[in-house]
Amino acid sequence: MKNNNVGERTAADRREYIKKMLNGSDEPITAARFARELSVSRQIIVGDVALLRASGLDILATPRGYIMNGPDSAPDFPFMGIIACKHSPQQLRDELYTIVDFGATVIDVSIEHAIYGEISAKLGLSSRYDVDQFISKVEMEKNSAPISSLTDGIHIHAIGCRDRATFDRIKGALSEKGILIS
Repeated sequence: MKNNNVGERTAADRREYIKKMLNGSDEPITAARFARELSVSRQIIVGDVALLRASGLDILATPRGYIMNGPDSAPDFPFMGIIACKHSPQQLRDELYTIVDFGATVIDVSIEHAIYGEISAKLGLSSRYDVDQFISKVEMEKNSAPISSLTDGIHIHAIGCRDRATFDRIKGALSEKGILIS
């Protein structure tokens, strides 16, 4: 007989719950939320998600939580461009604000690592609120840093925006701030 108490689910039941919630959500769901709802630690949820990924589910970990990656999960942008940047850790917020203030989305960040090759992380930052949430996580995590710290601040962003002119204005603003690598 199955126990109906959410907090006393088996590991398989927990993973099924996570899968069902992610499939039904258009917004990312944090590990902390799953942990609260399932009465387990955040680390247990991270392990459950790792096992779900290993089973073949395409789950993205974003700064705002987990989301199922599917054919409709990537936003459609009329124009997408790539920029190369270099800045200090103190300029991170300014860089991201500059991009989102033009109405664009910071889709991801990538670096070229000497050993591992290209390392990329999904960001999906479209507003100052998103940026503030991301920066808050960066500042709160004691043993973490943006991946650009591995390459002395050099990194690449994919940017989604409404048109080429907007993308060019973003590049101009970042160039004026000394952040854009030409």
